[in-house]
Amino acid sequence: MAGSSRGEGRIGLLNGFAAYGMWGLVPLFWPLLKPADAGEILAHRMVWSLVFVAVALLFVRRWAWAGELLRQPRRLGLVVIAAAVITVNWGVYIWAVNSGHVVEASLGYFINPLVTIAMGVLLLKERLRPVQWAAVGIGFAAVLVLTIGYGHPPWISLCLAFSFATYGLVKKKVNLGGVESLTAETAIQFLPALGYLLWLSAHGDATFAAEGAGHAALLASTGVVTALPLVCFGAAAIRVPLSTLGLLQYLAPVFQFLLGVVYFGEDMPAERWAGFALVWLALVLLTADAWRFSRRPKGIEVPQVSQLGSTSVDV
Repeated sequence: MAGSSRGEGRIGLLNGFAAYGMWGLVPLFWPLLKPADAGEILAHRMVWSLVFVAVALLFVRRWAWAGELLRQPRRLGLVVIAAAVITVNWGVYIWAVNSGHVVEASLGYFINPLVTIAMGVLLLKERLRPVQWAAVGIGFAAVLVLTIGYGHPPWISLCLAFSFATYGLVKKKVNLGGVESLTAETAIQFLPALGYLLWLSAHGDATFAAEGAGHAALLASTGVVTALPLVCFGAAAIRVPLSTLGLLQYLAPVFQFLLGVVYFGEDMPAERWAGFALVWLALVLLTADAWRFSRRPKGIEVPQVSQLGSTSVDV
């Protein structure tokens, strides 16, 4: 029994590394889709993601949730909001990567836990422990430093962080599984996305058929690129503790940051290093505090904070 448990734990860890590794390396994929612009790539991602997850659900015959969702207008409305918010998140991320802002995009996912905590306080009236207040304060200072360095607020990072934190809040209230949630959201996105692609074709601006079979295949593979990490994440989530997933989630922005600096050669002046250093300090404090309280003996009450966030990264 113990050996089986250890084996399950290893499978969970491998799936966790696979999920966050794929999310971390995805900046290498979006430039391959040029000359398609961010809007066309986003539309293809919506269309082909639905195709991929629908086929997967047909294969495993998991459709009972869909009927239940359609009978609950409030949950369905929340799914519409989630679809709208993740559309913004995906679109901004694709545009950022293909416009040479990979480092700033990675920052969005570094500061996302801090934004999640701030939203927990403001919207859910959650109580923070002193270390968490310190982490949020340091994160705010980091944004100020980066604003001075950029000459303007890091809008890409803030947009990604706030859109994904909002997405996490809405998904918590909807309470659907990862694949089911993606299916519902992309079903809502499907018709507008397909309509946009048909409009592009009618005006001769679509690249799907104009750039050869290889380009068309890459655009179609956006569905796999979106759904496969989510499947791996789901396999990890049921096998490893949440505290472990909370640590693994930082792999994705770390990989993205390293790709931006090392592979894409983006500039990192001193003030940007200072801002990132403050963000990383805040995350170290936050992670250490979460780890300490996850190890407390059962029966000791602790404040429940920042439960709205998701440990997955949709990019």
